Amino acid sequence: MTTPPEKSSPAVFLDRDGTLMEEVNYCSEPSKVSIFPGVPEALQQLKARGFKLIVISNQAGIGRGYFTEKEYRAVEAELANQIRPAVLDASYFCPDHPERPTDRRKPAPGMILEARRDHDLDLKRSFFVGDKAIDMECGRNAGVRTILVKTGYGAAEHERSGANWVAENFAEAAEIILKQSDHRAEKSELP
Repeated sequence: MTTPPEKSSPAVFLDRDGTLMEEVNYCSEPSKVSIFPGVPEALQQLKARGFKLIVISNQAGIGRGYFTEKEYRAVEAELANQIRPAVLDASYFCPDHPERPTDRRKPAPGMILEARRDHDLDLKRSFFVGDKAIDMECGRNAGVRTILVKTGYGAAEHERSGANWVAENFAEAAEIILKQSDHRAEKSELP
């Protein structure tokens, strides 16, 4: 008897700056990382429900020469430390200069598509949470549902973001995701 193939996992794609942590213009110092209240708990709830947690972040500061990849990795490590006991499954970043966009730089879906390949993800059951209209566009370009948080730049961008939902913060966004997942599960159980 053969084992059936593993079912693809849903994911929550996460913008970093302004979504999980306070917006710091071109953050290159771990000491400036300050996560928003409720983020670790919300991430744990999503993880417990089977979502892969994947950061998708433009880091133009590298391309502009403001900081190095090593400095970016130090900030990333501090974020991971502050969200414990929650654990991210992966982190993708695009160091490209904004004037030389590629298929990886948001709003292009390249990083999401890489993550789908690397982690066997089901994009139809996935979400993108971010604080900018560009995040929402990236999610739409990849075929995932989008939630704009009003933290970071979100308060100024929510009306023009085109997001499927708007949340006050990441904890509220996680509640939306969990409710939508419950709703989908109920629908699939119907005869």
